Amino acid sequence: MTTDPSTEGGCVPLEDAKTFLSRRLKEVAALFFKLGCVAFGGPAAHIAMMRDEVVRRRRWLSEQEFLDMVGATNLIPGPNSTEMAIHLGHLRAGWQGLLVAGVLFILPAMVIVMAFAWIYVNYGATPEIEWLLYGIKPVIIAIVVQALWGLGKTAVKGLVTAVVGAAVLLLYCLGVNELLLLVAGGLAVLLANTSWRLWSGGIAGLVLLPLATPVILTVSSAAVPFSLITLFGKFLKIGAVLYGSGYVLLAFVRTDFVDRLGWLTDQQLIDAIAVGQFTPGPVFTTATFIGYVVGVQAGVGGFLAALIATVGIFLPSFIFVALLRYILPFARRSPWVGMRQ
Repeated sequence: MTTDPSTEGGCVPLEDAKTFLSRRLKEVAALFFKLGCVAFGGPAAHIAMMRDEVVRRRRWLSEQEFLDMVGATNLIPGPNSTEMAIHLGHLRAGWQGLLVAGVLFILPAMVIVMAFAWIYVNYGATPEIEWLLYGIKPVIIAIVVQALWGLGKTAVKGLVTAVVGAAVLLLYCLGVNELLLLVAGGLAVLLANTSWRLWSGGIAGLVLLPLATPVILTVSSAAVPFSLITLFGKFLKIGAVLYGSGYVLLAFVRTDFVDRLGWLTDQQLIDAIAVGQFTPGPVFTTATFIGYVVGVQAGVGGFLAALIATVGIFLPSFIFVALLRYILPFARRSPWVGMRQ
């Protein structure tokens, strides 16, 4: 038997299983393609729209189940709203729903951003486009600053996180590798909050932070030759380790593509973030724009590079959500992973 909570008795005959799955896949496809086309405003707004659709209107799950799902997606790196779409698709229609929901939530934004990237590359030097981007940039910078301020107030929950955050900021400005800081910062807070033997206020955690992060300075050098494999690898790494929100993407992309590889200028980076902001769907489609621009500059084709960059940054989210169903029961029982301040 195949269960369906929306039908009386919650079951459908086995012979109707294919029709049942097909109907659910169509529901998933229609919903997340629509959201991919109209979901403006960033992850918080996207998740609010999903809640309205799947809890209030369609009643696919309860309010508490939805909140549990939001909490689960916060345990894994990557774009939270995209991972919510993937998770909801899996809940509604299994593995096929997982793929359909994720792809159709990303696809409209990817196509729109790719169109803007084509206009940018071909007409970005015209006075009209230059003035448009000139007017947008201060707004985007203000949005990013406001978002970082809001994220800071959410993330800094006590003396330990405040001290570790300040130390991480200082070391990052000195050129320490951001991945090492990410791991060491998490370990410092974890140790400071799970062992009473640590010094009061988490000072030992702060001491552990610089010890655990050898200073790997970013060395300015000539631009690294372009490679599609490197492009894919960089965005795959970002998608696999980035916690927080799409705004944190700015620091990772600048370090890799501006400072280390020399494939982008700071102006192009701000333009990429701007396009990611005023288009619908995931902010991570900024990768689509960057892939297109660097692909054209390297002469390998903008559309191919944009597609590779997009797949690279979103692929980890599909894998993490697929694994989450196995990891979540352990995480709920673990005092280390599930601790609260």
